Amino acid sequence: MSTEQSVVKLPLAKAINQSLRTALENDPKVLVMGEDVGKLGGVFRVTDGLQKDFGEERIIDTPLAESGIIGTAIGLALRGYRPVTEIQFDGFVYPAYDQIVTQLAKMHARALGMVRLPVVIRIPYAGGIGAVEHHSESPEALFAHVAGLKIVTPANASDGYWMLQQAIECDDPVIFFEPKSRYWDKGEVDTAGIPGPLHAARVVREGTDLTIAAYGPMVRTALQAATAAEEEGRSLEVVDLRSISPIDFDTLSASVRKTGRLVVTHEAPVFFGTGAEVAARITERCFYHLEAPVLRVGGFHAPYPPARVEEEYLPGLDRLLDGVDRALAY
Repeated sequence: MSTEQSVVKLPLAKAINQSLRTALENDPKVLVMGEDVGKLGGVFRVTDGLQKDFGEERIIDTPLAESGIIGTAIGLALRGYRPVTEIQFDGFVYPAYDQIVTQLAKMHARALGMVRLPVVIRIPYAGGIGAVEHHSESPEALFAHVAGLKIVTPANASDGYWMLQQAIECDDPVIFFEPKSRYWDKGEVDTAGIPGPLHAARVVREGTDLTIAAYGPMVRTALQAATAAEEEGRSLEVVDLRSISPIDFDTLSASVRKTGRLVVTHEAPVFFGTGAEVAARITERCFYHLEAPVLRVGGFHAPYPPARVEEEYLPGLDRLLDGVDRALAY
């Protein structure tokens, strides 16, 4: 296949669908399971058409029981399968928290390395779609705190396609957070390309005055902030972390040593969020290069609000630019 033929423009949701299709074709041990993933094709239609093409034994509609979904996936993985589970919405993952934290994350260490659990947990997460309660949460920090889990999140279609395949091929459990508000953002995907390392951060825009570290749904906002700042003569570098556990601190540190300033942003609450760990580590690594304290921009320490006021809760362009202004004022 030529390069031109292999490059297609897809929305993120379709890129993930194509990634699942490729994984199912390449490995008969790959299974997809979750609530409404089969006949309906998922509430966001991410798994649309897969059950028709691969059958009900590989694309499995499960009962509404998240703990059962993950528990079954653990058993399947122990028997040599590679289950890809879907938690229908972020706020529905908590009934499965016990299975994920006390079983899935611990089994490899408990078995002294003799057991591997190649389970992927797909979770549409974050807000911006006007949903009701328990449908717009960002629980990534809860899982990043747990040793034994890998946590990644794509911000564009290309990463959605390649990172999911890499997660499926991984012998460790991976939680794959999908930014639901970006499902319809289109981007180029080279299906014949060679992906970079799964847990490597990426500089998606070069700059010299300040670094913005973002992931998932906030990468687009960070890029918008960089464009807006350029009109005022400010040069912002944007780093897409891509992986939350582990975090590629080498790439981020190199950026901060160049710019001297860092703003970390995510939709999740700032309090005890991913940005707190990033700020602490970068302060330790780059103390003598920092011209200002590392600042965090994110959600408020409050339950996710009703849809009519979620724009006030979410860290948008203005709040991020305010953080940039505060950092550059030092």
